Amino acid sequence: MSLQQQVMEEMKTAMKAKDKVALESLRAIKSALLLLQTETGSGEQISEDSEIQLIQKLVKQRKDSAAIFIEQGRTDLAEPELAQVAIIEKFLPEQLTEEEIEKVVVQTIAATGAEGMKDMGKVMGIVSKELAGQADGKTISMIVKKKLA
Repeated sequence: MSLQQQVMEEMKTAMKAKDKVALESLRAIKSALLLLQTETGSGEQISEDSEIQLIQKLVKQRKDSAAIFIEQGRTDLAEPELAQVAIIEKFLPEQLTEEEIEKVVVQTIAATGAEGMKDMGKVMGIVSKELAGQADGKTISMIVKKKLA
């Protein structure tokens, strides 16, 4: 079942349950998918990698918004954003723990012979491709910096 079909099924369930937060989140996913599909000009199916990147982008946007709201003392605005994050994350693959990410980073550093921060871009590129959809870019970056420092 494609992501678009999954979202439609979840939307039906959310409508029946009158779950406004879920419905709002699912509509955001559907809208972003339609925009991505029409962006190319053809009605082609979107690749799974593109779908994962899109979902990650939506999650990141909401987490960033929530962080700003919390920083400004507006928890009333942060809570709906975090609730949407929880719903949207259901469509991402299982996320890896920091320890699992660290293992991949260490293996990549050993395989490429990276030394110091000058090789961070090379390591980030390889690790990001390998862990696409399974780890947040910010977490990967933090671990790579720690290991190359």
